[in-house]
Amino acid sequence: MHLGDSQGCFRALHARPRNALLPARRDLGLIGARLRQTALRAKNDLTGTCSDAGHGMAKGGKAVVSRLPGATIRAMLVMALAVLPSVLVPGVSVDARQMAALVALFVGLMTVLEYNADAPSLIEFRDAPPFNSCRFAVLGAGVVLLALALRDAVAPNALTGLVAALADLSGQVMDHGPSPVALASGLLAGGAENAGWPVLRAAAGLTYGVMVIGVGASVAVLVASGWPWRGPAFNVWVNLPTFDPTAGRDVVRRLGRDAAINLALGIMLPFLVPMAVQRLAGGFSADTLLQPQTLIWTMAAWAFLPASLLLRGVAMLRVAQMVRQKRRASLLAFDEGFFAA
Repeated sequence: MHLGDSQGCFRALHARPRNALLPARRDLGLIGARLRQTALRAKNDLTGTCSDAGHGMAKGGKAVVSRLPGATIRAMLVMALAVLPSVLVPGVSVDARQMAALVALFVGLMTVLEYNADAPSLIEFRDAPPFNSCRFAVLGAGVVLLALALRDAVAPNALTGLVAALADLSGQVMDHGPSPVALASGLLAGGAENAGWPVLRAAAGLTYGVMVIGVGASVAVLVASGWPWRGPAFNVWVNLPTFDPTAGRDVVRRLGRDAAINLALGIMLPFLVPMAVQRLAGGFSADTLLQPQTLIWTMAAWAFLPASLLLRGVAMLRVAQMVRQKRRASLLAFDEGFFAA
């Protein structure tokens, strides 16, 4: 045997194993490509981002211009709500009106900045209507009705009389046992012996009733409209600026945990806040708490904060359900593509 023949045999022996591994390598490459494609699809489903960076930048510039009118309208509505109690209730001092105007300017400016920015820093679910509209409607209904009820004591008419009667009835119905209204009525020093106690009880009953009905109606609207699946893709980065979906192991589990915490706080805060105030401060005087501006915003904060937490908990559950369904759809698409290949 010649030397050339032996070298050819040696090369042939080493070429066969490499050729035998080619099908396996092709299969591994196919699997890797499928995995990368599935991961990219899941990321796009979760964040709703565009794959074309240049087109996304141009579209983002147009979106900033198109968001400005909507942000301005929202800011005007928020400012109107901030000054509305001082307008509806007569006898408000000049200092109180000036303070309401300053607060209105501040919240209006913050609203414009948050809704006109590419990504908000505080306001959640900015691009997921009608969630924030429902929250604003609940707060606005509580503030307006309470202002009309207090106006009846100074400038009565048919509308204010009806709202005042509804407030008094709500306070009497809900003032039983350790209810939130009964605990809130105890914020006044002296309790039921104070002459202003019926006013506080009526205000607490009206506000709490409006918030309960508002939360129920808002949840019904969100569920009936299929929120958050309606409209464009749901962008977690924009609609949940304080929530990092990349932290932790499972985003669905974290969303469910945050939803449970918000729901628990929303249920317990109407009970815990009056108890804590009574224990720490012993109650407020009638001259301080029964001032129209103070009473309206105190009752609104006492009832709206738990209502907002309840709605946020429901929203987190809906988002977790959406992510879970998109994850199943991505896995199903990967399985179908893998077996078809």
